[in-house]
Amino acid sequence: MIPLSTRMRPKHLDEFFGQQHFLYKDSLLYNAIKNKTFDSAIFFGPSGTGKTTLARIVAREMDAEFYELNASSTGIKELKEIIEKSKLKFFGLQKQTTYVYVDEFHRWNKLQQDSLLQALEEGVIRFIGSTTENPYFAVNNAILSRVRLIYEFKALDQESLFQILKRTMTEREKGLGNLNLKWDEEALYMLADRSGGDARVALDTLGFIAENINASAKIDLKIVGEAMQRQTSFYDKSEDKYNLLSALQKSIRGSDPDAAIHYLARLMQADADILMIGRRLMVIASEDVGLAYPSAISIVTSCIQASQMVGYPEAQIILSQAVLLLASCPKSNSSILAVSQATEDLKRRKIKDVPSHLKDSHYKGAKERGLGQGYQYPHNFGGYVKQQYLPDDLYKDQVTYYHPTQNGKENAFKKFLETLEKKER
Repeated sequence: MIPLSTRMRPKHLDEFFGQQHFLYKDSLLYNAIKNKTFDSAIFFGPSGTGKTTLARIVAREMDAEFYELNASSTGIKELKEIIEKSKLKFFGLQKQTTYVYVDEFHRWNKLQQDSLLQALEEGVIRFIGSTTENPYFAVNNAILSRVRLIYEFKALDQESLFQILKRTMTEREKGLGNLNLKWDEEALYMLADRSGGDARVALDTLGFIAENINASAKIDLKIVGEAMQRQTSFYDKSEDKYNLLSALQKSIRGSDPDAAIHYLARLMQADADILMIGRRLMVIASEDVGLAYPSAISIVTSCIQASQMVGYPEAQIILSQAVLLLASCPKSNSSILAVSQATEDLKRRKIKDVPSHLKDSHYKGAKERGLGQGYQYPHNFGGYVKQQYLPDDLYKDQVTYYHPTQNGKENAFKKFLETLEKKER
């Protein structure tokens, strides 16, 4: 049987959900597809976020020949055959461009990737590559320089996934509308919330439920929890998890390890996603602990990565370690105060240019313009020399953004900066 996620795959641009940060009505990408001016592109992001779907929609809208390859099972031989066929169409009477979509493009080595270069330069093919890896690390620079458009696909938000699921429940031709199933909106919201931003996971889980639920039963929280093998005891689509995360952060900020562990346990009992908890803990490590214990961010990040590797139930031990560390160590919010104050100045003041002695002088003509002249290299003076770094107006006003506390390790930074101030007198 065809999976529900495959059946429900959108075929037209206006059916596509998600990625509103670059794809919305009258966005440049939307208009490029509708106006048939779309060129080559690289799509990168997590699985189940619409990369393949959008590539197929692009090809359909372009009315062009379309080849879909998977880099894990296709090599240079197959690609060269496609390029030769494309040349005949491009240079022949048809004058037609061919679209080649390569899924998991990062799996090709440098030689395989470079086999596209000439065809791209000549315009014989338009290329769409998709990858779960960051293309700036996984794709050759030669390809990146010829593929101007790089779009980052993000995990689908809860509302987008809910709309996809709701449409599936009512759609009769491809979806589940003909089954006349009874369902609670809250259950679909939970399914959307716990699918990790992956539409494929959400739809195929819904398909599994629809195939096996009794005709008289209703798709509710209990059924969804059973299908996903997850607890539903504390689930509330709009409130509970955010209240628990807020209480967790405030307990850590207040250096109450007992309360912090209580709220962590409640989040885990509700089977909160490791990344959901992890993202909040990494923010706390910088926002609330900060320079009072600078190693906290590294330790917490390692704990989150380890938790993902082992998964539940063992992950609860590692998350507990991270929470207890954060709750029990010294606190400082100087980092967030400093950047907030600097950002506020940028909004409310017209600030002067970078001082000329700090500007880049490593290019031809810079010295003639007086750039970089007068800069004193601190290491030539034992590690410190007094000179101006702030723009002129901020320097004149003696603006300061960083106000170190005396807590934990930050007290050492405070004393070091105070010794520098004494040197200036």
